[in-house]
Amino acid sequence: MSVSAYIEAHNHKLCDCCGKVHATPVDEVIVGNGVIARIPEVMSRYGAKKAFVIADRNTQAAAGEAVCKILEEGGVAYTSFVFPQEILEPDEQAVGSVALHFDRSCDILIAVGSGVINDVTKILRSLVKLPFIIVGTAPSMDGYASDSSSMVRNGWKVSLYNGVANVVIGDLEILKKAPLDMVKSGIGDMLAKYIGICEWQIARIVKGEYYCPMIAELVRSSIQACVDNVDGLLKGEDEAISAVFEGLVGVGVAMSFAGSSRPASGVEHYLSHVWDMRGLAFGTPTASHGTQCAIATVITARLYERLRGYTPDREKALAAVASFDVEDWYRQLCTFMGAAGEGMVTLDRTSEKKYDPELHKERLEQILSHWDEIQKVVEEVPSAAYLEGILDRIEAPKTMAEIGIDPGILPLTLRASKDIRDKYVLSRLLWDLGLEDWMDME
Repeated sequence: MSVSAYIEAHNHKLCDCCGKVHATPVDEVIVGNGVIARIPEVMSRYGAKKAFVIADRNTQAAAGEAVCKILEEGGVAYTSFVFPQEILEPDEQAVGSVALHFDRSCDILIAVGSGVINDVTKILRSLVKLPFIIVGTAPSMDGYASDSSSMVRNGWKVSLYNGVANVVIGDLEILKKAPLDMVKSGIGDMLAKYIGICEWQIARIVKGEYYCPMIAELVRSSIQACVDNVDGLLKGEDEAISAVFEGLVGVGVAMSFAGSSRPASGVEHYLSHVWDMRGLAFGTPTASHGTQCAIATVITARLYERLRGYTPDREKALAAVASFDVEDWYRQLCTFMGAAGEGMVTLDRTSEKKYDPELHKERLEQILSHWDEIQKVVEEVPSAAYLEGILDRIEAPKTMAEIGIDPGILPLTLRASKDIRDKYVLSRLLWDLGLEDWMDME
């Protein structure tokens, strides 16, 4: 089933699995050769007369110029804004820049790009309340149809929930020309979903979080579509590119249906966020989002392999928490993460209180009483060897060292992942079990 057909079948419908009405603002996903030519037709369906086209230097060359030419040939008015930066960060400066250049006579937004362009346009869309078309330039990430934006605010990676495209366009003639590293990044981002689905279920068991089996199954099928088409994707085969792009968009729809990023990300995304924030704070090396997530997924899979068959020890867990020096940890966190660490500490002190011994006891009892169920969930996570095999097939990095990140910071990276935000992930489960020393891996 295509993504558009899936949306038509389930959007604004009561779900039999979870009892929630799922909804996404995405009206249509258009994938095929030459489909950007349909932009004037799509605009007319929204009654739009003038487009505000947003791109960066790279995406303008990849597809922005073609979009503008199609608008001109169709007699459609537009104003374009191209970010001048060589490397565009999804931060306050980017949002402020596009907002200041926004032409108020425009009545529809057309974003040309992938990750950063899409996220920044989502923020603008939430401000100006206009219809929004995203023209994808690479099968590199899952955010085309999600209602969250991964942004940097005061040096801290945050997820903001706001606008989402009404129409997603994936022109295969454009997508097949995407840089190979971006294609590999898309596969890496999809491999991370194995962890996201696992931890979503664990969060349901331990903390009673909302969970929908139907949404989870959509994500699983999207992962499989990507894995099945890895070889064809690297060869630029239309069928493979279409399958992977629709798989990535399908995950975005899953996030919109769930109302959170839960179906698509877990601790592996937080490891990537830690590396990104350290890069901003200290100038340390970073790689693309999907590449980092793939490496973090391999790391996480090794920990889950160790967790399989483990028998929890209540007394060990309670003793570990009793001896945990939270103030010393706060100091380490601030040193390791810089300004972002200070924000993380403030968040825990004022609202999350994840290190509170009484709250820990409540979580521990849930874990112990449902351990067999947790073990069944953990068994869903593929082995590190399986994941490395896929990365080998696409000649993608598998280790931190390959992308210039010091492997020696992994223990602190894992520990810091507990504090990114209030999301129950593997590093928090290990802390609750008194297994923080398991994070001392390289």
